[in-house]
Amino acid sequence: MAGKPPLKDYAGSMRRLFFCLITVLALALGFLSTSPANSDTPTTVWLLEINATISPASADYFLTSLRRAEAAGATLLVLQIDTPGGLDASMRDMVKAILNARIPVATYVAPSGSRAASAGTYILYASHIAAMAPATNVGSSTPVSISPMGAAPEQPAPNGAMDKKRINDAVAYIRGLAELRGRNLDWAEQTVREAANLSASDALEQGVIDLIATDLDRLLAKLHGREVQLEHGPLTLQLENAEIHRLEPSWRYELLNLITDPNVAYILLMIGLYGLILEFYNPGVGIAGVIGVICLLLAGFALHMLPINYAGLALILVGVGLMVAEAFSPSFGVLGVGGLAAFVAGSVLLMDSELPGYQVSLPLIGAFAASSAAIFIFVVGAALRARHIQVVSGQEAIIGAPAEALADFDGQGRVHALGENWHAISDVPIKRGQALRITAIDELTVHVEPAGEQHPVDR
Repeated sequence: MAGKPPLKDYAGSMRRLFFCLITVLALALGFLSTSPANSDTPTTVWLLEINATISPASADYFLTSLRRAEAAGATLLVLQIDTPGGLDASMRDMVKAILNARIPVATYVAPSGSRAASAGTYILYASHIAAMAPATNVGSSTPVSISPMGAAPEQPAPNGAMDKKRINDAVAYIRGLAELRGRNLDWAEQTVREAANLSASDALEQGVIDLIATDLDRLLAKLHGREVQLEHGPLTLQLENAEIHRLEPSWRYELLNLITDPNVAYILLMIGLYGLILEFYNPGVGIAGVIGVICLLLAGFALHMLPINYAGLALILVGVGLMVAEAFSPSFGVLGVGGLAAFVAGSVLLMDSELPGYQVSLPLIGAFAASSAAIFIFVVGAALRARHIQVVSGQEAIIGAPAEALADFDGQGRVHALGENWHAISDVPIKRGQALRITAIDELTVHVEPAGEQHPVDR
């Protein structure tokens, strides 16, 4: 009995063993309870549609939606696209966002009859998954003029050094995307150098796209179980019974899409300048100034997002300044004509882009040039000349007005002027009925002198 441990030691050991078992069991239950929760999390696919040119507004819309989808834990973002192309800077912003996305991005050229031309081809090549609907096409990626309304001009041959430099840069860019995604490199170069196009079936056959799907449901069915390569590693898409979250353009996108139209940005710029000039010339309620500031801020934001030529913007400001100077200090038309010429030249050079849809309309430039000349040379000039017209009302109008003595007085007396009788002061003796002239006024007392005398009058 002496060699046996005390009973209380056995009890303590049993308690410690019991607590260890409870701890292990709790950890196991916690692990098991979290695993099924992850597996039961619903699969969500976000759908974003862009059916216009690739512009600063559409790029902002895509980047904002991609960030939201990543934050919400979406499984896949589908970019359904139908575009004739757009701005190179906006396209590159979208491509960089796709290449660094934390979730897969599938670009889907749909519905039937759509296209992914020019900038759309680069976006398709950059995407983790490239898909097209039947009767769609892709290509025409030569970096030259293309109208956002859909009319593509003839493709000029790259003759100059600048054209060759631009073509070679575009070739290297799209070949890098093709190599990254394992797509057809030769056709990628061909679509840039020769503006080649492919239908959906030919694109699938030549390895330009990954699959053809008639609608979104069939697209997701074909993508289920497919492995895609993200920046942080491979991912197998599990899209069975996926929930579709369709994105609708917000007011921000609609506003950006409106003000980033070069013609709208130009109109906002001119209204802003006119409003501030009118407010500085005739300060009052402040309506012109408030409208001018708001329009200038919107125009500045829009021009910051657009490819503008700052020399053209400077010429517009110089032109407006010269026309204002013509109104304030007439120079027989020299400043006005010079300002008008600078204004027109700056308006034509304002947009630093070859895309016809990103040029300010010539009729709009002509209309603003004519109205600016009329406003600053005629209207403002006439208003300034009116300032020099003699005042015919108020206290200022009394100075120099005629008066008549009501009685003889020497020093102070009474006179009749402007239909009323006034208390008057004179430095010389005055006779009754004598014609007088008012030289000053002090409250209800006027200073007079004989009308024939000419003295400097303090106005």
